Amino acid sequence: MDHHNRHVYHCPLRWGDMDALGHVNNGRYVDYLQDARVDFLFRTAKELGADALETGLLVARHEVQYRAPLLFRPEPVRIELWISEIKAASFMVDYEILDAEPERRTYVEARTRLVPFDFSANRLRRITPVERDALSKLVGA
Repeated sequence: MDHHNRHVYHCPLRWGDMDALGHVNNGRYVDYLQDARVDFLFRTAKELGADALETGLLVARHEVQYRAPLLFRPEPVRIELWISEIKAASFMVDYEILDAEPERRTYVEARTRLVPFDFSANRLRRITPVERDALSKLVGA
């Protein structure tokens, strides 16, 4: 599998994220995904001049599949994300939360559909050519 078109974010675990069994609470994973996505969008948007991608987005849908419980530990968990689809007025971010070494153990697979939003005009908007170009750099698997 080709992973070079993925953005990697190392997400620290916090003790307060755990349930009574010492596993990450399922509700916290959406926060982790958001942290990874914001890290990607801020850096990519800045580098590629697509600044509206930093803030002008709404989450239209989350899908989360839990593969294995994630136990508390001091080292961060790895989140890999990539763009799986770009439409005229939305795009899809796919994620894996995993340990890369030694055998790529996956804890969560997820996807988020994001829609660009013009907050000054209070309406949805289309993806611009500059944004499409920026996002297309991370299209892959």
